[in-house]
Amino acid sequence: MANLNDNKRELIEGHAALLVIDIQASTFIDDSAVRSIDNMPGYRDRMLLARKAVDAARAADIPVIFIQEIHRADLVDFGRELDGDEDVHCLDSNPKTELAVAEMGIRPDDYSIQKRRYSCFYGTDLEILLKGLKAETLLLVGGLTDVCVRYTFVDGHQGDYFCRVIEDCVAGSSIEAHDAALRAMEYLQSGARRSLSEVTKAIQAYKE
Repeated sequence: MANLNDNKRELIEGHAALLVIDIQASTFIDDSAVRSIDNMPGYRDRMLLARKAVDAARAADIPVIFIQEIHRADLVDFGRELDGDEDVHCLDSNPKTELAVAEMGIRPDDYSIQKRRYSCFYGTDLEILLKGLKAETLLLVGGLTDVCVRYTFVDGHQGDYFCRVIEDCVAGSSIEAHDAALRAMEYLQSGARRSLSEVTKAIQAYKE
């Protein structure tokens, strides 16, 4: 380890916000053997586990922000997103693109943001919302670990937020990609990788 400085931080520094990234209806109703985006084994169960983080945040009055990836049905806003392994996905004409309202317990007064790119910051008003909420620590759940979660983490890191990814509640395109993404995020911020039990305890302390 090259950095010999003491970088120890609290799990939650200042005010927190929970970002629920791309947990959408397709996760729970699409059982296709071949999907437009690859999912690692256990993906669905990890997304369901994210509900525990949502409930814990609510109990502590931590804002919950639901992020929805969505694209126009004429494909005009995909850009380079289809140049890799991903096929057409998250069209606004497909009911499966809707947020997983029942599974995540989404309420009418919750914050929600639509995005056209991987990062939750790119081309959205997330930064304005976070500033209004005075958030300093971002707690991340959802998918994919190696794509939208990682790109959001990187942009949050570059925006000087303390970023914590709840590793039980994220899932990648493959186990290998998931593990590599977690290591990459930990490289940027020591202590970025946290378990759901750790975060739940920190949220309880935050509330008290």
